[in-house]
Amino acid sequence: MSPSSLSYKPSKSPFHTTSNLSGLKTVETRKAPKPIGPYSQGILENGFLFTSGMIPLDPETGKPVQGGIREQTRRVLDNIKAVLEEAGSSLEKVVKTTVYLKDASLFKDMNETYAKFFGKHRPARATLVTGFARNDILVEIDAIASK
Repeated sequence: MSPSSLSYKPSKSPFHTTSNLSGLKTVETRKAPKPIGPYSQGILENGFLFTSGMIPLDPETGKPVQGGIREQTRRVLDNIKAVLEEAGSSLEKVVKTTVYLKDASLFKDMNETYAKFFGKHRPARATLVTGFARNDILVEIDAIASK
């Protein structure tokens, strides 16, 4: 496979997978924000889906959602859900998430929104407080799920 055959080619369907040089399958959907750098929305490998860190961008506009941490957390989780579902997985199959927060004071509201989104399912989770390159981003989350 030549490197030129690995470039992104939009599909007419909202979901597609392609293989890269290592044989990993990349996942892309128009229902989540298009990657803004050299990474994939998700990678399928050995029965697991690994999502990239999702930030609260609206997939239709490419802009951050309006509101605070609750709205941003909801948008991020909607983006993750879209990638999971298009790859044949679901929120109920998430085994681990990592949450990155701009400030520790945001934890309580993020956690309440996160808990409502996952319902009774409780994947393993790590939460880190970190800075972001963009001041308007309050939260980023990545996930690992079984297929």
